[in-house]
Amino acid sequence: MRSRLPRTACLLRLVALCILLSHSAAYFGLTGREPLVFLPGHFSNEPATGKAHLKQCEQMVLSRRQKRLCRREPGLAETLRESVRLSLLECRYQFRNERWNCSLDGRGSLLKRAFKETAFLLAVSSAALTHALAKACSSGRMERCTCDESPGIQHREAWQWGVCGDNLKYSTKFLKRFLSQKRVSKDLRAQVDAQNINVGIQAVKSGLKTTCKCHGVSGSCAVRTCWKQLSPFHDTGRLLKYRYDTAARVLSVTNVATGESELAGPRRHSLRTGDLVYLEESPSFCRPSRYSAGTGGRSCAKDTSCQNLCCGRGYNTAVRLTSLSCHCQVRWCCHVECQTCVREEEVYTCKST
Repeated sequence: MRSRLPRTACLLRLVALCILLSHSAAYFGLTGREPLVFLPGHFSNEPATGKAHLKQCEQMVLSRRQKRLCRREPGLAETLRESVRLSLLECRYQFRNERWNCSLDGRGSLLKRAFKETAFLLAVSSAALTHALAKACSSGRMERCTCDESPGIQHREAWQWGVCGDNLKYSTKFLKRFLSQKRVSKDLRAQVDAQNINVGIQAVKSGLKTTCKCHGVSGSCAVRTCWKQLSPFHDTGRLLKYRYDTAARVLSVTNVATGESELAGPRRHSLRTGDLVYLEESPSFCRPSRYSAGTGGRSCAKDTSCQNLCCGRGYNTAVRLTSLSCHCQVRWCCHVECQTCVREEEVYTCKST
């Protein structure tokens, strides 16, 4: 009988699936047991008031316990959706010049496999959840958490000076409770998923830095307030893309001392905590398959990406006209007048055959 994956892995796989859906619909599944459910396309960026957040929690595919947590925490629903937005944008940006460009076009087959791409999806999804929760605390969108608990700064002072720190400690603690993280299964795939999920969380933690602000007459630093601040999520995405590029294919070995199975990298070397890992070599993603739509019709840059992206099939060249402002002058007072110029530019797209 096939062993069941921990709930954490199921959640992040479905979050990863969510970030690959179209803009016209949004999905957030959490337990891995329910059918896909599509939600209305957009939630407000403002915290839900009254019973609005209760409705949002009910719309999401959550376990009973997770729905209870969601109902008790106004702002959590929007935070979950924000994590999906972060994941989607960052994944597409990091893979914009790759054969696989973070789009499944409705196919979930990729997430059932243990490719490098699956590893990145799990990592970027867990990173986005961690980042969004910490930011929600510091921005006041979550009622049960506030600024980070940095020594030497009171929450009231932090709000007064507008320097509320990102509460990563609460974020990771709440995330574990929300996901019901338990001891990782001995199943090889479950261990791989757990490793990649933790890589995402650690990537966010590595970007936590101390920022200080001076207060005093004429800008003097008579009083200095310091707080913890997360790096922009783009920095986290760039780190995870590097982890993807250097990911290790692993196998399961038995620890002689404990008798338990554990992951090992090439030549049975021990893995580092920051390594993304995978079990299977990825397909080429060149042609349409159950894993991608292929690269036919994709735009490319003639001198940098066309050769790799088009998989040796060559590319089509077209000329298009674009309008832009030119010959701009500042007129007194106080506006800018510009002419409209038309420019020809070449556009390159990969051939399908």
